[in-house]
Amino acid sequence: MAGASDGEDDGNGAAARRGPLAGVRVVELAGRGPGPFGVMVLADLGADVVRVARVEDVAAGDDESATERALRGHRRFDLVTRGRPSVALDLKHPDGVAAALRLVDAADVLVEGFRPGVAERLGLGPDMCLGRNPRLVYARMTGFGQDGPYAKAPGHDINYVALAGALEPLRRPGQPPAPPLNLLGDYGGGGMLLVVGVLAALVERAVSGRGQVVDAAMVDGVALLTTLLHGMRAEGSWSADPGSNILGLAAPFYNVYETADGRHVAVGAGEHQFYARLLALIGLEDGEDKDLIRQQSDPATWPATKERLAAVFRTRTLDEWSKLLEGTDTCFTPVLTPAEAARHPHNVARGTFVEVDGVVQPAPAPRFSRTPAGPAGRPTSAGEHTRAALLAWGFAEAEVDVLLAAGAARQAGGVE
Repeated sequence: MAGASDGEDDGNGAAARRGPLAGVRVVELAGRGPGPFGVMVLADLGADVVRVARVEDVAAGDDESATERALRGHRRFDLVTRGRPSVALDLKHPDGVAAALRLVDAADVLVEGFRPGVAERLGLGPDMCLGRNPRLVYARMTGFGQDGPYAKAPGHDINYVALAGALEPLRRPGQPPAPPLNLLGDYGGGGMLLVVGVLAALVERAVSGRGQVVDAAMVDGVALLTTLLHGMRAEGSWSADPGSNILGLAAPFYNVYETADGRHVAVGAGEHQFYARLLALIGLEDGEDKDLIRQQSDPATWPATKERLAAVFRTRTLDEWSKLLEGTDTCFTPVLTPAEAARHPHNVARGTFVEVDGVVQPAPAPRFSRTPAGPAGRPTSAGEHTRAALLAWGFAEAEVDVLLAAGAARQAGGVE
């Protein structure tokens, strides 16, 4: 795992700008969940991002309280804010809005995650911003989208995954549907969809010279992720009964099994040759087990075969199975904790995780042969770089002083 030196930044919370998006300038109107994650990916890949936070989230001057100092310490672990400086502006103050619009004038991309209509009420809607900067890619991140009956309703990952039809298929027999953390809605169908939209709009702008609005909604993104499932439904190969589909762990060759020490292994040996190799290595190819490989395509045999494999896997510990099966053509992996994943030899060899400021975290991805992404930057506190970042984006010292004096901007306490 790479050390802390790999995460050194330029003093403004941003790693040295390099990567395929170097030179792309992004204004992020700070929010929660998928928007910050999507912008983190853009920053990881080299974009020059300024994160616009609320003045209410920072302390002014030397008046930082013990509570505020503790909050700043907590933000050290808010990893999705990594790699970009933070400016605190009061977007209800006319001078704060004017300052935000100045940032927009110099930007390639703006990202906002407000409920529909909020940006317009603040004077930062797409008509205003694109009117000033016609080349701007204006990216909007919401749960339900900019229109439709649910557009202005509040919600979270679980709601968007449910409405997209992706939560119900996650049921297990006798259990309610269980979402996979907030990975499916917030990040897979949300933040990553935002990144795809921004990059596509930037590519199109290189041809047309014009910006546009990107409407990234988590319901849309999660629905997109279920494309395979809809094809299987239309074909008649997807059952509505929980636990009766291969992807729902109905099959013995695509399943999770408990080990002797209470840990688990994952088996994905869907292809005949991989399943045959797995059965041979775990001792289920001869005698009364000789028909198991022949029965692979017979769902009627799956329940009994799963019980047979489960009994075998409970005879050894996770480490013992890993020593036997890792590196073989069996589609086997140990089920690791996040901490164990960071230490696994494969992930260590690839530098999949890094350590920045003492915090282990995933490294920027994907990888590029000619324009590698820079190291992950550290997380930043709201308003930590108000003065420095405004200066870097073209404001004069006197202009920054006026904004701070008027309360339209705020510098985090103890930081200049």
